[in-house]
Parts: sequence; C-alpha cells; structure tokens
Amino acid sequence: MTTLKQLEIEIKKIKERNYKVESDKSWETSYTRKALLALFTYLAIGIYLYIININKPWLNAIVPAVGFMLSTLTLPFFKSLWMKYIYKKD
Repeated sequence: MTTLKQLEIEIKKIKERNYKVESDKSWETSYTRKALLALFTYLAIGIYLYIININKPWLNAIVPAVGFMLSTLTLPFFKSLWMKYIYKKD
C-alpha cells in the first residue's frame, strides 16, 4: 500500500515535471527565442555571404532572417487550423 510520504514524493515529482514542461513550452513560443533565432540566422548568413564575397552581404542576409521570422509568426495560425480540421482528436 502507498504511504502518505510516497504520495507526497510523487506529487512533488509531478509538479517539478509540469514546471519544466511549462517553462520549456513558454520558451519555445516566446518572442525572445524567435528574435534570437532571427538574429543568429542573420549573423550566420551575413558572415557566410561576406566570406564568399557576395556584394552587400549584410543587406542580403536580411531576406532569410525575415523569412524565418515570418514563418514563426504564421505557423501557429496554421497549427490551429490543422488541429481544428485535420487532427480532430475526440
């Protein structure tokens, strides 16, 4: 039979897991994460274009960074449509 102490330990573990899951989800959907990824995308592409001697590498690096930002802003909308019309779990 499960003791009160064992139940308390299990509840504590569940709460710790829930906190981790909630914080991970919050980070994954945060604007901070999206902005950092766009910045790193811009820098990586800019450096690459600079190294291979493309004209105006920093200007040209804007396109993939903006494309990434647009994809992160539109994907939640399409996810909600997918969940509503395709996933349809009862």
